[in-house]
Amino acid sequence: MKISIAQQNYHIGNFETNTAKMISAIKEAKAAGADIIMFSEMSVCGYPARDFVEFNDFISKCYEAVDLIREHADSIAVLIGSPARNTIQKGKDLFNAAFFLYEKEIKAEIHKTLLPTYDVFDEYRYFEPAYEWKVVPFKGKKIAITICEDIWNLGDNPLYRICPMDQLMEQSPDLMLNISASPFDYTHDEDRKSVIKANVQKYKIPMFYCNAVGSQTEIVFDGASLVFDKDANLCAALPMFEETLVTVELNEDGSIKAPILEPASRVPDKELNPSTLEPALNIAQVYDALILGIRDYFSKMGFTKAILGSSGGIDSAVTLAIACDALGAENVRAILMPSPYSTDHSVNDAVMLSKNLGNPYDIIRIDDVFHAFTKTLEPVFNGLPFSLAEENIQSRTRGNLLMGIANKFGYILLNTSNKSELATGYGTLYGDMAGGLGVLGDCYKLQVYALAKYINRNKAIIPENIITKAPSAELRPNQKDSDSLPDYSLLDQVLYQYIEKRMGPAEIKAMGYEAALVDRTLKMVNNNEYKRNQFCPIIRISPKAFGVGRRVPIVGKYLN
Repeated sequence: MKISIAQQNYHIGNFETNTAKMISAIKEAKAAGADIIMFSEMSVCGYPARDFVEFNDFISKCYEAVDLIREHADSIAVLIGSPARNTIQKGKDLFNAAFFLYEKEIKAEIHKTLLPTYDVFDEYRYFEPAYEWKVVPFKGKKIAITICEDIWNLGDNPLYRICPMDQLMEQSPDLMLNISASPFDYTHDEDRKSVIKANVQKYKIPMFYCNAVGSQTEIVFDGASLVFDKDANLCAALPMFEETLVTVELNEDGSIKAPILEPASRVPDKELNPSTLEPALNIAQVYDALILGIRDYFSKMGFTKAILGSSGGIDSAVTLAIACDALGAENVRAILMPSPYSTDHSVNDAVMLSKNLGNPYDIIRIDDVFHAFTKTLEPVFNGLPFSLAEENIQSRTRGNLLMGIANKFGYILLNTSNKSELATGYGTLYGDMAGGLGVLGDCYKLQVYALAKYINRNKAIIPENIITKAPSAELRPNQKDSDSLPDYSLLDQVLYQYIEKRMGPAEIKAMGYEAALVDRTLKMVNNNEYKRNQFCPIIRISPKAFGVGRRVPIVGKYLN
């Protein structure tokens, strides 16, 4: 039996494009002699469709798309994902479903059992869990079909009370097919492989796993679909961050004949991974995820050109380099906005960076605008000394200029804030926190430096001075980040334990971190939730990103 895996990039609610893409893949699979082609979870409408599924019209369009695809499932079986209506009066109105199409008919409708409600997932808000579990007979084989989370309930501490594959094994299936929309983070590739392998080791039958690829606002799906034979040997690993169709052959004895594929991802040079921060691992994957995040956000929204503030600092430099790679240097405009406190070397570094990248840039001094603001406010400020207010006026002036140019020429402003700054509130609302998409908002400062080294792996693109100089906002004389924040080598460690690992202050202190550092850091994080709540979407690359995957109250006493 030949099975094709179609790893595709869908556009939420773009039924015409999604359907055409799947029909094209079906034709390709037929030409390869495939018996079955499988697509990812919610392939018909894109994932996650969120509250769109509450519209009856949206669900009707899903069924119309299923019917169109069904007409092409004649000599080949087609496995697709879509919402399905629940005809039982009790419970949610919808299932997260897989449709098994063959001979132009819906031969089976499989419902997802395990509905995740953690991190970025909120499926129980919309869907009812499966009521029954049945294998699908096809060409003398019995197929166990599951959907994403259904295969993750293994291990010593299962999250759910039921395991769908345990139910299906009572009917002696010959193989497993799983359709998924499993998001990327820098730890997930190996986790995913180990979970799928554990399923094969437990059930002793081959597994074909099809994952989505592409970015949906802040969530990046990396593909990396997999095939294991009955002995848990990895037989095929589809590339990360790329659309791919691969056909493999399942032999009668459970062995698998698969084509030789390119490596699933680029392996980063180990010297790029600072030993002081675990998330710096897999920096090549992080880079590719950010590229895909920018590229899909722009293409799916119909945008073509980006703008950003280029300060001569590491964050704007890395953002600019990644954006040029994603969109083309000619489509990314850098605006240098020196203030009375900007150093000449910062301006020169920013100019050199744009020349290295070949992107257009402008230099607009903000001195006159800044002085106009301060002069206007003189009667109100009443002679009080220079303070944070004057620093933020400079930042908001830059934000206004960037948005003015963006509005005039149709650019989208890319935000350059990193996760360390967002965590501690080291940023200005409506100033350097302005933007339509946060590129580095899920990357700690040390990860940003690792990205810079990765960008420079073949040649010097980011000037060395940008990488080696002490980071500074340059909003007052001789300012450095270390004036307001702990050293990033320590700060990022504490932030990582608190945000990603969800450790409390006592646990972090027990790891050897200074008590005052821990208390100060956690207080900064919690006091600045109001800022993050007003921030733009952030491309998610970690297991716990700011945004939809982290929900804490703005008004709360805990650790404040």
